Amino acid sequence: FLWRPSGRIATTLLGTHPLGTSRSMHQRLMRIVLAAVLVGVAAAADMSSFSRLRAPGMAFASSAGKLFTSTRAGASFRCETRQMSNLLLAKGSISTLFQAKGRTDEALLEAAATLSRKKYVLDVSGIGAIEAQRKSWQKQASELLEERNSKSKNIGMMKSKGEDISAVLAEVDGLKAKVQEAEGKMKEIDEQLEAMLMSVPNGPHSSSPDGAGEEDNVEVARVGVIPTFDFKVKDHVDIGAGLAGMDFGLGSKISGSRFVALQGQVARMHRALAQFMLDTHTTKHGYIEANVPLVVNEESLTGTGQLPKFKEDLFMTRHQDRDFYLVPTAEVPLTNIVRDEILMEEDLPLKLAAHTPCFRSEAGSYGRDTRGLIRQHQFEKVEMVQIVNPKTSYEALEELTGHAEHILQALGLPYRKMELCTGDLGFSAAKTYDLEVWLPAQDTYREISSCSNCEDFQARRLKARFKSTEAKKGTNELVHTLNGSGLAVGRTLVAVLENYQQADGSVAIPTVLQSYMGGLEVLTPPEAKGKKAKKQEEPAAV
Repeated sequence: FLWRPSGRIATTLLGTHPLGTSRSMHQRLMRIVLAAVLVGVAAAADMSSFSRLRAPGMAFASSAGKLFTSTRAGASFRCETRQMSNLLLAKGSISTLFQAKGRTDEALLEAAATLSRKKYVLDVSGIGAIEAQRKSWQKQASELLEERNSKSKNIGMMKSKGEDISAVLAEVDGLKAKVQEAEGKMKEIDEQLEAMLMSVPNGPHSSSPDGAGEEDNVEVARVGVIPTFDFKVKDHVDIGAGLAGMDFGLGSKISGSRFVALQGQVARMHRALAQFMLDTHTTKHGYIEANVPLVVNEESLTGTGQLPKFKEDLFMTRHQDRDFYLVPTAEVPLTNIVRDEILMEEDLPLKLAAHTPCFRSEAGSYGRDTRGLIRQHQFEKVEMVQIVNPKTSYEALEELTGHAEHILQALGLPYRKMELCTGDLGFSAAKTYDLEVWLPAQDTYREISSCSNCEDFQARRLKARFKSTEAKKGTNELVHTLNGSGLAVGRTLVAVLENYQQADGSVAIPTVLQSYMGGLEVLTPPEAKGKKAKKQEEPAAV
């Protein structure tokens, strides 16, 4: 007790004897009351001393918080910010890194069975071995602390009797070194376990269909009429070249393969699509528009699940000896708005939308979709994120997916809705719907939006919580996070160019976009001026 902050405060106020030195009883009682209050406050400081001895992942909030306010559709939402432990692990079952079931053998086996549906093999024996080491060092540290505290108490009594305390002080110092060694070992084990667990994906929801991969995804619905043409269909690359608005050679010259330069009326349509999407989501679907950083830190990407597992897919930059990354999706900065926050239940759901460039290295995609806009290193997307009460997260998933579908329906683009099987689910997702738009030149449907419920998987990594009115007073619950494209702007441009193409090389403009295009109804090829439109040459694949 004496070596802890609270013990030092009490000793300073009261002296070695509970009632201190010769003072009036009134003064002594007042000092005891004051000491009790300060000891309680100092207990928060004690928690940091003992946090290394707890089971990994038990997070403690500091006593200080602040109020954060913003606007949501004319109202305000409030949340308290807490300074949390740096330890990223959360106590509980690994299937959602971790649910609150405890790290028992039974829970590990249950988690392993759940994750096997996602074709992930959980190293139960490896985790169990590390856990056993942690418990061993925890027991040793606890025993050393108990012995040290016992000897520390004797120091005060020996000192009051005038006895020599040098030998006992030496023993206490020796025990201190052993405690520090045990704490160091526990820290190493915590870090080892953390590294292992941070690569464990979210478990699939029970309703997600079982399957090995893309071929086992389940078609939920087809919407719209596939257009027919009485002329030879062109793909968007040739259409864009004919409109003098899409130049892959220029993109390659400026940057490299998998880049493009848009110009003129094609660039204007690209901008119009993004504005239409963002306006629809903010004015009709209740989202708050956000303009967020495009460069994010490791903590942000770890919170949403891109790090550490998918580092090779990211573009990294370095500044002042720190690693930063270009956003692969606005999901990252939008979801991190609630990192280390405690929201008020009445302010859920929190719905956010942003239009941003996105950057992906496309590692492992060599030779795939090398022609055109389908798979680029840089592309733009309007992203939707919802932070919701766990009770309503699956209703929110249907709603969010419907918002993405609304954009496709408004543009008159045929599409199908797919429910992903467990083998095709993303790392952070428990359940996902993909929307696939029809591309006439490929004679198939291609993904244009992916809408996922991550349940509390990201929230645990982010420590994003809310004050529940039903839970015990002072208890906070994890939020559920959802995200979806509403839509990928470049792929939507591809779909519009191909589905609305006309025999003369022009492209009809969907009605909902015409006001964004200054009343223009058709994209028309420029006059040939004695020369044919130059055919696009694709750069070498990367």
